[in-house]
Amino acid sequence: MQRTLFWLIALSLPLLLFLLLEGAVRLLFPAQPLPLFKPYPANPAYLVTETQIVKRYFPAGAAVPRVELEPSFVLAQKPANGIRLVVQGGSTAAGYPYGMGAALAGMLEQRLRRTFPERPVEVVNTALSAVNSYTLLDFADEIIALKPDAVLIYAGHNEYLGLLGVGSNYLAARSPRLSRWLLSLRQLRSFQLLEQGYLQLRPPAQLNGNSRTFMAQVARDKAIALDSPTYQAGLTQFQANMSRLLARYRAAGIPVYLSTIASNLADQPPFQSEPLTAQQQQQLLQLSQLREPAAQQALAAELQQTAATTGHALLHYQLGQWYRQQQQFAEAKVQFIQAREHDLLRFRAPLAINEQIKVLAQDYGAVLVDTEAAFVANSSGGLIGSNLMLEHLHPNVQGYFLLADSFYRALYQRSAFGVWPRPVPAELAWQERPLTPAEEYAGYLRILQLTSDYPFKATTTAVTFPTPNDLSQQLALLHVQGKLDWLSMQNRLAEHYHQQRNGDMLLKTLLIIADALPHDGKANLQAAQILLQAGRKAAAKHYLQRALLTDPIPELAQKLMQQLN
Repeated sequence: MQRTLFWLIALSLPLLLFLLLEGAVRLLFPAQPLPLFKPYPANPAYLVTETQIVKRYFPAGAAVPRVELEPSFVLAQKPANGIRLVVQGGSTAAGYPYGMGAALAGMLEQRLRRTFPERPVEVVNTALSAVNSYTLLDFADEIIALKPDAVLIYAGHNEYLGLLGVGSNYLAARSPRLSRWLLSLRQLRSFQLLEQGYLQLRPPAQLNGNSRTFMAQVARDKAIALDSPTYQAGLTQFQANMSRLLARYRAAGIPVYLSTIASNLADQPPFQSEPLTAQQQQQLLQLSQLREPAAQQALAAELQQTAATTGHALLHYQLGQWYRQQQQFAEAKVQFIQAREHDLLRFRAPLAINEQIKVLAQDYGAVLVDTEAAFVANSSGGLIGSNLMLEHLHPNVQGYFLLADSFYRALYQRSAFGVWPRPVPAELAWQERPLTPAEEYAGYLRILQLTSDYPFKATTTAVTFPTPNDLSQQLALLHVQGKLDWLSMQNRLAEHYHQQRNGDMLLKTLLIIADALPHDGKANLQAAQILLQAGRKAAAKHYLQRALLTDPIPELAQKLMQQLN
């Protein structure tokens, strides 16, 4: 007994000393916590997401990529009859390059609020550019604390070249276990001070210049071959982190809707590939000139064999284009998939990630949302390309609507939240999509910026924006140039629509503003008034309830609510 007690004391002393040290360090060198959700000072009824949450993954003073989380507001106290969903993922889930209106959270919340006019609906966005499964797992406990009715996940493209990706300049460690351990240690103040001291001794170099895009800064490993150790490490990382994430939600009793991911196959050449040899170029030219079907198929089969043997991404892609021109879409798809699989610069997730997603959903009881299949079904010949994609993997507005529609249908089919009183047809939801023309044009301009740099261009090229044709484009240009903030852009659009007596666009714009600022009494009262004019009393009541949570409470909001009750 005495020996056991001795060993318990001996083993406990180092832990006790460390806890004392950590407590002393926190007292002497306090640091502001960086929670995912923090109280909103202007309205204590709300929490708001931390826009600079990415700093959680870097020591103080380190070079941090310019990645911000769009502010998303959520009631501090969940309403008894409320519907609350949380979205997790990377830049696609976040709605890049359009912003919150195109994001899964924005489009889905607008449609669900129409579906459940008598219930408070909150779809909370925690998705942000460049993050991968480490960040999803790191956010889990804070998301569980919100008591959501479900978590919606669209992620998988950033396991190689995202933050903490296996081929990234922003790498934590070489193994998932060690990376997770380091992220846990970073919550300790003593470890934070050690990191800061190390940085002072060895300050980090700036990565490729602050003016370049994140894609130009992030890629350390530019040649990750299929089935190479680094390739396998990315799959292992995703599998390990997502398994822990889904297990955590299952233990908390929170349903998860897990989506497959889509990328541009038909209209995105490989970013990194061996160049075509002179012989291969000549054979491809010959293939395009042949008219005899037998000769065409023989030469195509020869080139396929060469591409398969050498793993030549660009040759696979060019063969895909030939089959596409011949309207042999099944053969074209095979070649395009192989072109992506052998692309050495892995900004697009390989096929294996979607295969893992399907197995994970089955193993952990998540609802599989097959967004990729929806994109295939809505693409000519089943080839996902520029009809739904802006570049390598970010959807256009139609693509984003299809993404949100896939989740909406999955929720409806599972009868999530009970009886659905007013399912909203896709045609109406598309017409009411929460994006103004200025936001859509701003997205177009941001893609011009993105594709002017690596890996779309070998070197940075100057961006020349088109001359604006109307007020929406003028405002969008000023916004992208940093000369006009988002709210000012929307307010000026609202003024314009009011002057033009365009009631539909005025209604849409005022609702977009109110949904972005649920804590703002004036904005929500304004939205309620125009909804009442349109005869939508149930929807108006929702915005009036928001206005009543502000301080001071708008007097008119009280009067209108009394009339509705």
